Amino acid sequence: MSNVRSDKPFTVAGRTFQSRLLVGTGKYKDMEETRRAIEASGAEIVTVAVRRTNLGQNPGEPNLLDVLPPDRYTILPNTAGCYDAIEAVRTCRLARELLDGHNLVKLEVLADQKTLFPNVIETLKAAETLVKDGFDVMVYTSDDPIIARQLAEIGCCAVMPLAGLIGTGLGICNPYNLQIILEESKVPVLVDAGVGTASDATIAMELGCEAVLMNSAIAHAQQPVLMAEAMKHAILAGRMAYLAGRMQKKLYASASSPLDGLIK
Repeated sequence: MSNVRSDKPFTVAGRTFQSRLLVGTGKYKDMEETRRAIEASGAEIVTVAVRRTNLGQNPGEPNLLDVLPPDRYTILPNTAGCYDAIEAVRTCRLARELLDGHNLVKLEVLADQKTLFPNVIETLKAAETLVKDGFDVMVYTSDDPIIARQLAEIGCCAVMPLAGLIGTGLGICNPYNLQIILEESKVPVLVDAGVGTASDATIAMELGCEAVLMNSAIAHAQQPVLMAEAMKHAILAGRMAYLAGRMQKKLYASASSPLDGLIK
């Protein structure tokens, strides 16, 4: 039986995207750097913290949508800074009003300010309410396969387990849990949080993730625009390597060229 993997488009909530890199919009020095980095990344989906970013709710102040127009990018409002389900649901409803009925959201409900680890109990509550309210929910969660399964069963359109804690750049700390999630999931799985450099993104894609979402890895790099471009190539390389299928690991050496038929 063939183990050859065939490529398929990256599709979320019925929409297909060419880029498998999703990027955040925070932590840059100014909006011009934000624009340049996101353009260099090739990303089509950009996530925006509704509680921290002006999307038109503060007239007279710089509006992020002026540099990242919705006719070019798919805006993914997120609930960063929310610590319970009620706050998160309210934030998503505000985003829907600001973005003219836009239903695609990134849900994250945090447990505390020190770790920014997801509060999975409140996340499950919020997800259930939002799905019933007609939202397409991409959800940030722990790398617990059981929680990931429950979120998919609730109706989330994508589950996004962390690679490491938000902003740490530690890379994929538990690839084994991530592999279980990938094997079981019936919805797209994206790594979200913890990516530090291009090789981390490549590893996530080699494991079989549909895409990777990141912010700090680009915005906190010494040269954010250059790192954004590096991440674009890392995602492509990781996806191609996943489709190609890596060679089997062996304990002992194996000659690159066969020994049979050598001239003596």
